[in-house]
Amino acid sequence: MSFSSPPNPQAFYEQVWAIARMIPRGKVATYGQIAKMIPPPNGVELEAYVAFGPRWVGGAMANCPDDVPWQRVINSQGKISERPGAERQRPLLEAEGVIFDTKDRVDLKKFSWSGRDESDIPQQQTLF
Repeated sequence: MSFSSPPNPQAFYEQVWAIARMIPRGKVATYGQIAKMIPPPNGVELEAYVAFGPRWVGGAMANCPDDVPWQRVINSQGKISERPGAERQRPLLEAEGVIFDTKDRVDLKKFSWSGRDESDIPQQQTLF
């Protein structure tokens, strides 16, 4: 089964935005990390969610409200994904102390947010 968007996009997006709001200054999370923090929507098999969840997070971030720190969400390679407005992302992250290497990547071991340093997120067992 193919899913171009979650069964209830608004409900999924609200969960993504709530998590993105918790990413501290100077830290980043990947689309996949955020997807793993959200259980698969009803009717979506785990295998399909593994494939589509990160893309859905990307869709949520592309449509986020102004109070969401969208710049803190990057791809699994530690890079900024190409899309409209992407040229603003790096300067915002650098202003928060995030460092890029010579290949335009963020060291995810150093700058990645695990979600565990904020007590407001209910911790779930990993889905993968």
